[in-house]
Formats: sequence, structure tokens, C-alpha cells
Amino acid sequence: MNVLAVIPARMASTRFPGKPLATLAGKPMIQWVWERARKAKTLSRIVIATDDARILDAARAFGAVAEMTGPNHPSGTDRVAEVAAHHRCALVVNIQGDEPLIDPRMIDQAVRSLAKNRRFGMATLCRRIQNPDDISAPQIVKVVRRKDSEALYFSRYPIPFARDPADGPPDHFKHIGLYVYRAAVLRRLVKLPVSPLERAEKLEQLRALESGVRILCPETQFDCAGVDTPEDLARAEALLAPR
Repeated sequence: MNVLAVIPARMASTRFPGKPLATLAGKPMIQWVWERARKAKTLSRIVIATDDARILDAARAFGAVAEMTGPNHPSGTDRVAEVAAHHRCALVVNIQGDEPLIDPRMIDQAVRSLAKNRRFGMATLCRRIQNPDDISAPQIVKVVRRKDSEALYFSRYPIPFARDPADGPPDHFKHIGLYVYRAAVLRRLVKLPVSPLERAEKLEQLRALESGVRILCPETQFDCAGVDTPEDLARAEALLAPR
């Protein structure tokens, strides 16, 4: 199966300007993401998508395929869709450009799960929450699922809500923002307006659910932590040091 992976990257991050080219253990952070993605076994092609010539030049300097995109995309998904429109592929993987610690096995798990389940239009991943503080943290997105791992809803709120503590704490799952789309589904989604639930929660995947796209969300044993601030970058460097 022809699987295109796109890594969207932009310089104009509100909390961390210039983030893709920030140095992490001697390399630009975007290079770490690309190198991790290259270790996945299911990807046919990897493209870094950017609207900044500095990122384009840096990516090509370390050997990546990179493409310029329009400057006014409202989200990384729209940037991914622009690149995907120029490539023949069955599946499109959106790999976040600020995930330098992503495990390539996560990518393979998400791709394979969608490839073998044709009734779903998208796939993503989740991980069981171990730290109770993460359940109430709005920056950590939670997901509830059916028994067959189909996503029912994503929220920044601690779902499911434990109404009666005597019943014991329910399982909570953190959503991991790695997405695999069927190419036709991606083309359709980026043409739709922002949906009411998406606007309320600021979560793009809710547009898919509201429009009837079925999302497969298997549990993974792997984890990753995005880099949103310079402090996150320092923590990522500390995690890379032993490796």
C-alpha cells in the first residue's frame, strides 16, 4: 500500500517561535522527527511541509524531501492535505513536527490498524493514563471508545466522568495526536467548515466525528511528548541524553 507521511512545520509558533529549527542534542528538532519517521516500516515516502524557506533549506540540507506550502493554512492538517494532493497515495499520515521522541512503532501501529480495517476513515492512537493529575489537565486530550476501539468522543475534559466514586475510578485514555487518513477522507475534511464541537474544544478530530467519519483509536504501549515551549525542549534533551 502506498503510504505518504507528511511532517508539517512552521516557524510562527505563538509559544515557541522558530521551534522546528530549535537545536536539540546538536540537531534541528525537525530533523529528529524526520529521522524517527524514517525508521517506520510502513511509510512509502516522507515529506516535510513548510511555509518558510529556512525550514525548507534546513530539511534539504540533512537529506529530507521538503515542499513549500501556502502561508495561510489554518492548521497542520490543511498543510498536509496540500502536499498530499500532489502525490498518489492510499493513506496519508500526519506526523506532528514537534514530536522528536515519537517511536516509529507507533506510526506502524496506526498505519496497519487502518490498512486492515476498511470500515474506518481515519486512525489515531491512545494510551492509558497512569498519572491521576493528567486526567484533569486540559492540555492532555482524553478519548472514550467503543469495545472495538472506535472513538466516540475526544475532550479536554476528564471523560468519562466518575459520578459515583464508590464504583471505582474508570479507565482514562490519553489521545496521541498521530493521524492516518484515507486520502479521500482527508480531501473531504479540509473542505468542511470548522464544526461546533471542534470550535468549542479546539480539537480538529471532532470535525471528522461530526461529519460522520469513523475513527479507529487502538491503545498503544508507546508514548511521546510534544515540544510546545523551550522548557519542553530542555526536557526532551534530558530524555535523549541516555540514548
